[in-house]
Amino acid sequence: MIKEELMSMLRNELPVLRARLGISQAKLAEMIGISRQTYNVIENGKREMTWPIFLSLVAFFQNNEQTAQMLKQTEELDEKMKKVLSSESIER
Repeated sequence: MIKEELMSMLRNELPVLRARLGISQAKLAEMIGISRQTYNVIENGKREMTWPIFLSLVAFFQNNEQTAQMLKQTEELDEKMKKVLSSESIER
């Protein structure tokens, strides 16, 4: 349930995060290894993202100075991500 909430929250932030970097959907999709069409339907809410795509997007945005701070400022997203990611490392 938390994973679905996280993916939904991130999806809502995608246009803003991408605009902050000034990159196209095609460029971002290429950088995380998916097609532009797949990224487009995710960003526009026509398709749910998968957990691997979520993790790729989080890694991409967290490793970029311009967007890392934006993710941290979304407190609910940041707290839930920490909780889920730490519990996944425990499960392994």
